[in-house]
Amino acid sequence: MKHAGKILVIGGGIGGLATAIAARQAGVEVDLVELRSDWKVYHVGILVQGNFLRVLEAMGMVDDVVRVGYPMDSLTFEDLHGRVFTTIPGQKLASPQYPANLGITRPALHQVMTDHARQAGVNIRLGVTYTTLMPGAEHADVAFTDGTDGRYDQVIGADGVHSSVRETLFGQEHQPQFTGQAVWRYNVKRPPDVTHMSMCMGLKRGKCGFTPVNEATGYVLLVQAEPGNPRYPEEQLADRFRERLAACTGKMAALRDQITDPALVVYRPLEALLMPAPWYRGNALLIGDAVHATTPHLGQGAAQAVEDGWVVGQLLAEGLCGEALGAAFMARRYERLKLIWQNSLQIGQWELDEDPSADPAGLTRQTLAALAAAV
Repeated sequence: MKHAGKILVIGGGIGGLATAIAARQAGVEVDLVELRSDWKVYHVGILVQGNFLRVLEAMGMVDDVVRVGYPMDSLTFEDLHGRVFTTIPGQKLASPQYPANLGITRPALHQVMTDHARQAGVNIRLGVTYTTLMPGAEHADVAFTDGTDGRYDQVIGADGVHSSVRETLFGQEHQPQFTGQAVWRYNVKRPPDVTHMSMCMGLKRGKCGFTPVNEATGYVLLVQAEPGNPRYPEEQLADRFRERLAACTGKMAALRDQITDPALVVYRPLEALLMPAPWYRGNALLIGDAVHATTPHLGQGAAQAVEDGWVVGQLLAEGLCGEALGAAFMARRYERLKLIWQNSLQIGQWELDEDPSADPAGLTRQTLAALAAAV
């Protein structure tokens, strides 16, 4: 069996960085190309959970990530006035000294991961992507936009929901689909007495909430139906965001009133894709949002990206590459990813349908219990 000596990672997001770091820890040479020359990520935050922290501990990054985030042990489901009707304890899946959940800004997480990638010896090339990719049984030949070329034992496509690698390998058949909802986010000051993430139910065809990301800051979020997938003028975004939260009182009303600068509103239509297996051709494998883009209803997007990267690193350490690595990856990952994808979309569909029998808290508990299993 041929062992991988050198791999190419296309895409410098969470999944690509996790793959590159894990591959270097497996003793493999890594080139990472990222199309954006500035390599910035948008400024709001995310919630990461125990399975994310478990992988980062195994990769030696968890202390640095926890240091710049906000530890939390639970998630509450509340009404629009702050009355709690259920609490979901987090799962401490990393070592006991680490939290169950962590709020963190995307720039802070990105900085930790890029620092670790550079320290690990990943050859990072910004403002560069591929022009041709020819995977095969033994190696892949790749030409790049800067006029260079290379030969690799394994290629990992981690270039996001609108992946060009997916199109190169599989054509245009598999495209992300708008789910009917969008997410709104805005950074605000964290009230001193708010120490956990809360989801507030009761809005028409959606929900809102708040997540702390450090001692000073958190973000307000809104997930709601957007019929026709509209595009709003930027100058209207803050006003529209506040209007959507008009029914809130108490804590959420005070947070709502901090949403004032339309340029700082992050608005994203929700798109989803679960590509049929397999996700590889020869020695080129797709991971992350390129093949399993999900919605944020379970907060698992980043976690599943780092799990993908960690598993690739483990398989490389076992001496796998090419189709053997692709097949082993699918066996390890597909059913887990399918469960998260289906359950995330189910919660969103319940919100769209305003289904009186919906049980988002129950489905969240069920999914998180399943994720306690080792990757």
